[in-house]
Amino acid sequence: MTYVTTQDGAEIFYKDWGPKDAQPIVFHHGWPLSSDDWDTQMLFFLNEGYRVVAHDRRGHGRSSQIGTGHDMDHYARDADVVARHLDLTNAVHIGHSTGGGEVARYVAQYGIPQGRVAKAMLVSAVPPIMAKTEAYPNGLPISVFDGFRDGTAANRAQFFQDVAAGPFYGFNREGVTAQPGVIANWWRQGMMGSALAHYAGIKAFSETDQTDDLKAMTVPTLVLAGDDDQVVPYHQGAELQAKLLPNPTLKIYPGFSHGMLTVNADVINPDLLAFVRG
Repeated sequence: MTYVTTQDGAEIFYKDWGPKDAQPIVFHHGWPLSSDDWDTQMLFFLNEGYRVVAHDRRGHGRSSQIGTGHDMDHYARDADVVARHLDLTNAVHIGHSTGGGEVARYVAQYGIPQGRVAKAMLVSAVPPIMAKTEAYPNGLPISVFDGFRDGTAANRAQFFQDVAAGPFYGFNREGVTAQPGVIANWWRQGMMGSALAHYAGIKAFSETDQTDDLKAMTVPTLVLAGDDDQVVPYHQGAELQAKLLPNPTLKIYPGFSHGMLTVNADVINPDLLAFVRG
């Protein structure tokens, strides 16, 4: 088991596979999951000769269930601790959902200033902001995220089951065949983590305005989303990201869900690789 300890005492679990002299691909997972959500992509890039690195966000997965710091600033700072501990340079950082917010803040505030990042990829990512604000009037009402909080606090196990079996992978759509193993793996990852981290993290992924982070991401950035994403609507996420980023490449997949990295990996993985190599 590999861990690094942050300045405020959080123990961050990470995976580091592949040749140490190869270009690193660094993976940042979504809420409320763990680095295991990237297993398919990590094995894919490992087999292509890359070094692959992923960590469990504080309070998630195998990282310690610390009671503080469940906000985007700490998430990015923890990612920086891992990157500096492993001395990752010329890295490509990819984030899914909440992990996309983590990537945006890390790349803007640490990766680019330190010269550690070559490219970035945002997949079904939450920036610039999910919640409705004066600056973003088309955002989702706060009641949506209050519902997430209520579900997490009242019966987290059932709520996680319902999310995975329903909107996350689009298994609630007519004609879509649910995959029990995928649902069980999502639930397993979620239940490994801290209820407090998951509850507090809802505010982090929904109410953090990352407009300035996106504008500061001067590295080439791939933006991917499905047009049937029921969790982070692509009009509010990917399309706005492409308008704010200095150097974006945008691709929208017809009919794909929020969890397309898992259920459509055969399509997504080659596109990720092409961007990294391009």
